[in-house]
Amino acid sequence: MKILLTGGAGFLGSHLAEALLLRGDRVICVDNLLTGRRENVAHLVSNKNFQFIFGDVAEGFTYDGDLDAILHFASPASPKDYFSYPIETMRVGSLGTYHLLELARKKSCLFYLASTSEVYGDPLSHPQKEDYWGNVNPIGKRSVYDEAKRFAEALTMAYHRLYQLPIRIARIFNTYGPRMKIDDGRVVPNLIAQALRDEPLTIYGDGRQTRSFCFISDMIEGLLKLLDTEIFEPINLGNPEEFTILEFANLVLELTGKKLPLIHRPPYPDDPERRRPDITKAEGILGWRPQVGLKEGLKITIEWFKREVERQ
Repeated sequence: MKILLTGGAGFLGSHLAEALLLRGDRVICVDNLLTGRRENVAHLVSNKNFQFIFGDVAEGFTYDGDLDAILHFASPASPKDYFSYPIETMRVGSLGTYHLLELARKKSCLFYLASTSEVYGDPLSHPQKEDYWGNVNPIGKRSVYDEAKRFAEALTMAYHRLYQLPIRIARIFNTYGPRMKIDDGRVVPNLIAQALRDEPLTIYGDGRQTRSFCFISDMIEGLLKLLDTEIFEPINLGNPEEFTILEFANLVLELTGKKLPLIHRPPYPDDPERRRPDITKAEGILGWRPQVGLKEGLKITIEWFKREVERQ
């Protein structure tokens, strides 16, 4: 396939670009490097099937030549980033999605949206199924990301209904692994980096809120399976194993061999209390279920962050 991948220099996008190339696809990576990094795709530049284009899809984007698919993975994805770039986050989710859907319509190609578990907000239904409509504060600080993705889903479905455009929508739950930015602000890089630097571990809120952590290799497998399956409705992709933030912090201390105090700070605005995907559809339709346990994935991630800390 000849694939246009936006956000391809980000954490998730770069792993996806790598996997697409390995299976023989051609990848045109578009990124404005607002939160992505050239170093994430530096090892791919010499591949004849890879092309990097510096660009902002929210400003509009055209491409000469045929395309088989457009994969829209461009967006700040951590609270730290979308709090720092609120307008950019909403623009890429709204205008960026519109421009790329128009491009997909003109090229008669597949459009694949990377959505998020954040469309469920602070859920009143647990675990979260795809038919749950969510509990989102539409004007809260966090809404710039939540509502941008909800709008992107709505617009994608509108194009599918109106133009019969083939689409895919992946609702991605917490994913971690190598290439996460050390200053990302999310719980995985935060706590690992603090442990490796012998700093107290910061817990936002009481630490009893839960998350489900999916290792990057499992997520990429799920994303590719969805790409290759004709299903025109949102699909949850994530690891259904649920951990409190306190449990996660203690596991980080165990795997790094550190004994450090935990410091509690006020929670992020509208931070979800519970988060766990119902992956019944992914299992039944895609034949996909995560295989990498949290301890196994964290060991690999910690080794990668050790090298990042040493470079600083």
